[in-house]
Amino acid sequence: MDGLGGLLRLDIVHPPVTLVAWVLSAAAVVFLLARPPRRRWLLTVGIGIGSGLLAAVLTWFLTVRVFNLFGVGLGAVTYLWLAAACGAIGLALVNLWKTRPLRRSIAAVSVLLFAATGALGINAGYGLDRTLGALLGINVLPPIALTAPTLRPSVGDERPGHANRPLWQTWTPPPGLPATGSIGSQAIPNPLSGFVARPAGVYLPPAALVPNAPALPLVILLMGQPGNPDPEQAAESLDRAAARHGGLAPIVLVADQLGNPAADPLCLDTARFGKVETYLTRDVVSWASANLNVIQDHRYWTIAGYSNGGQCAISLAAKHPDIWSNVLDISGEVSPGSEVPTRTLNDVFGGDQAAYDAQKPVNLLAAHRLPGDFAVFTVGALDTQFSGGQRILAAAAQDAGITTVYREVPGADHGGSALTGGLDLGFDALFPRLGLAPPPS
Repeated sequence: MDGLGGLLRLDIVHPPVTLVAWVLSAAAVVFLLARPPRRRWLLTVGIGIGSGLLAAVLTWFLTVRVFNLFGVGLGAVTYLWLAAACGAIGLALVNLWKTRPLRRSIAAVSVLLFAATGALGINAGYGLDRTLGALLGINVLPPIALTAPTLRPSVGDERPGHANRPLWQTWTPPPGLPATGSIGSQAIPNPLSGFVARPAGVYLPPAALVPNAPALPLVILLMGQPGNPDPEQAAESLDRAAARHGGLAPIVLVADQLGNPAADPLCLDTARFGKVETYLTRDVVSWASANLNVIQDHRYWTIAGYSNGGQCAISLAAKHPDIWSNVLDISGEVSPGSEVPTRTLNDVFGGDQAAYDAQKPVNLLAAHRLPGDFAVFTVGALDTQFSGGQRILAAAAQDAGITTVYREVPGADHGGSALTGGLDLGFDALFPRLGLAPPPS
């Protein structure tokens, strides 16, 4: 199992894995092309590569244009890798006929190699699934050791003169403070919802790993679809922030709002997908309050999300201001199922347009006044598909009385760069609000 676990934890975004795959694929292409350049062979190669490129175009047309399986445009990097992999596979296939056994064997292996290299290239372009386990949807994080809650409702500590003061004023990093936080997984019971979720990811910052650790703010984070409840990106961002603030950062619980990564339950209670909203607002919240050493004052609780999870975050914040007072919406969808509105209307809401409209964040915000809340909206500066929606939601939040921050991540699209940059910008804006940094001057 250790060997399998090590394989599943293998980094598939950075060298050496990606570099090895690219070098082997390049060598295989050179070998498969290396035959006397007779007219018939050149024609055969052209037909093979051309057929592969045609297959790539057909794949794009069906998955993106016809069925919209991903809900977003896949970007130039994805299309280039798809074309390269399919063209190379076409080259390998024409080497299976009327060739020597060694060439046929290498060609057969090359089909798998080219497919794997294309998948690695596309995945690296997005930068979201860092390990083989994450790409396959397999949880490889061990259960995390949790510190019992202090049961203190106050913001800071209990020493005379310190009660209810923000942590940045009262916290002194102790000797032996870890340089980074800790991540792991945790299965969250579902007694009220019955929703079958994957294990949640947990991030504990350095300040949570010392004896007599203070209660810290809570962030419940929801990732995209398809996606995994993986805390690694949040951990990297908050480790950087904690290093600037004496080890202070919020505790993050990355909950699973999908159950099945191929499904989009919209973070609602529905007959088709189950009671996801109940799971998040009652099962997850109750577990976090009882098991994590977090500040119990909900002014210091944040609901955050990326892409699919971003829409969930702003919607849940509008509907449940008693739970969350802060929102971080990273490249979020403008409404539930906005990428396939007709399908969502029919499959989830039974064709009831009024019921669908009632769940759209802009309408939820228009129906509530939330003057004490704080929201951060981020989006990649190159993400033309989602930037307009984020600006609309930021304006709607401001109209609802929410103190609103809107930020664009330079050079980012809708992939990993938007998530990483959004987390950095979002937490930078949230730290003063959460009592972890001084107010901006």
